[in-house]
Amino acid sequence: MTNPITVLIVDNEPGFADLVGEMLERQRDSIVAESATNAETALEAIEARSIDCVVSDYEMPKITGLELLERVRESDPDLPFILFTGRGSEEIASEAIAAGVTQYLQKESGKEQYALLANQITNAVAQYRTETELRESERRYERTLATLHETTRDLMRAGTKRDIYQSAVDTAGEILDVSVAVAYAFKPTEGTLEHAASTRESQELVDPKLSFEHGEGHIWDVFSEGESAYYEDVTRDPENAKTVSRNELIVPLGTHGVLVAGTEDDDGFDETMTELLHILAANTEAALDRAEREQLLREHDRTLTRQNEELTRLNHTNEIVREINHGVAQASTRTEIETHACERLADTERYRFAWIASSDDTPPEPTAWAGVDAAFIDRVREDGDHAPEIRLIRDTLEAEQVQVVRNVLEADGWDGRRKEALTYGYQTILAVPLVDSERRYGVLLVHVAGADSIGDSERAVLGELGETIGHAIRSVERTRAMVTDSRLELELACHDSRLLLNRLAERADGPVAIEGIIDRDDEVGVFVSTPRETDLTSLDQWASVETLSAVSEGDDEILFELTVTSSPFLDVLRTYDVQLRRATGEDGTTTLVLEVPQQVEPRSLVEAIRERYPETELEARRETTSTRTARQLDTHLEDRLTAKQFEALQVAHYSGFFEWPRESTGEDLADALEISPPTYHYHLRAAERKLVALAFDGESE
Repeated sequence: MTNPITVLIVDNEPGFADLVGEMLERQRDSIVAESATNAETALEAIEARSIDCVVSDYEMPKITGLELLERVRESDPDLPFILFTGRGSEEIASEAIAAGVTQYLQKESGKEQYALLANQITNAVAQYRTETELRESERRYERTLATLHETTRDLMRAGTKRDIYQSAVDTAGEILDVSVAVAYAFKPTEGTLEHAASTRESQELVDPKLSFEHGEGHIWDVFSEGESAYYEDVTRDPENAKTVSRNELIVPLGTHGVLVAGTEDDDGFDETMTELLHILAANTEAALDRAEREQLLREHDRTLTRQNEELTRLNHTNEIVREINHGVAQASTRTEIETHACERLADTERYRFAWIASSDDTPPEPTAWAGVDAAFIDRVREDGDHAPEIRLIRDTLEAEQVQVVRNVLEADGWDGRRKEALTYGYQTILAVPLVDSERRYGVLLVHVAGADSIGDSERAVLGELGETIGHAIRSVERTRAMVTDSRLELELACHDSRLLLNRLAERADGPVAIEGIIDRDDEVGVFVSTPRETDLTSLDQWASVETLSAVSEGDDEILFELTVTSSPFLDVLRTYDVQLRRATGEDGTTTLVLEVPQQVEPRSLVEAIRERYPETELEARRETTSTRTARQLDTHLEDRLTAKQFEALQVAHYSGFFEWPRESTGEDLADALEISPPTYHYHLRAAERKLVALAFDGESE
């Protein structure tokens, strides 16, 4: 049965007011009509009892219908008020609308007007009741929110996590009026969600011994994903055996656990209830964070014990590193070095697992791993450039310093690894660059249980391990190159106008060639031969050229030394340990002949050059053979000469000092190196003496 509608009919004609009421009641069974013959009586009736709608005449003694409307609006601005008058005019209608009348209806003869009036009353009262109910719902929501805020203060005053969990579920049960309210706390050491608190009403429905491990039920899914979820009629799913009620609203509490509200009602949870539980969960998470911080403060008196434990752990780490260094020293290949390092690190209680990514590939590819299944490695490979590990690897290689992700569960950009971190039991990741003085080989990633588990001392020790591994890889690759006669040569044609030799060729009437390169600490010296008529005087204005000087002049060509800070092309050669055997530029094209070490993947090298100079083509690829003694002599010579002696010998060779007649003098070369002639001759004579001793005696002085 619909709710009755009480209508007050106000008209100075008593008989007409009763007639209108009787006709309205005939039109609608829900209408209950009352009458009043003047405005004063009407106001008394409105004040004394509940009136749903007022239907008033316009012309009445003392107080008109519009004046009555004004008095009614003072007490109830929204009460439906219909002006039902026999005096109709546009002026009155306009005045009534301006005064806020709900409806305006002119009296006419016949019964049809009462049907129209009854319909207007019904619609106006329905809208009025809906709006009133909405306002009351908002007021209830505000009162509930105020209660929630008061509870939040209690949460922040709670002394322990257990008290916080209990206060949270009690509040959830009170403000939501649900049959089940329970909290589960995450135990990092066990990797499970365990019962933390529940309301008294929930005790018959919730088993306090119930816990959730990885992949068990909706509650674990919500916690691992970090996003709240509403599950309706979950008991119908036979695979979801671990449920607390028919309808479940589950909200994660950060890394602390989850808050669950359940009900058996068919209606489940509306938007208001969902929002309130989210607010409660956010406040609970903040309180748990605060409790954790206070707990850390209470543990301050145990600092000495923790430091002793860290020292013990550091000693253990040093022992592991010593064992790795011993194994690395005995390894004969890069694969053996990387595998041994990963296996020894993973074979400890300290570290969960370890793996190495090579910087030779784009993006960096895992090359060795231990302590983790291939599914994890495959996930990293599938994610490619989007993998957070790849970003970490690139940051580590760029900085050439150890990088640490202190907590995967909270770090920015690591949301996609939340499940893996919980599954494999790690939170801290240490990234160690594998580098030596000349090249970056990759990154060692060590995964550790617990958040922020790596101390500064342990970080430094593992950083030194990365340098040791880098030097070992460099050593085995150089050794392998020394005992191997075969060499791979790549011939490239670069049409890119940004390449230095192409820029120089634009100013020359003929070919331009690089005669030699001297790689100093902070700059690079490039010896370039050009046709004699070439004018390079304006090169000192180029941003890429630091200094320019003529070293020697022949009949047909002139030799210049250009000092440059570096260039993308030289950076690639240095990174891949590649030797430039020949470089000639003419007509916008530079032909490059590169000697590539065996350990370098030619495709990666070419792609690295194309990345910087897209207009580069591979013209030829060929195997060459050189004598072992020549390479041994080169290696021994570089090891025995000082940097100054080696540089003096290089400059003399590239500048034609040993030609006859000489193309340059010692004074010219001393000036190019910005040293005095006696100093230059001293270094050159020492280099020549060691070279001769090495050639005839097999060793230097």
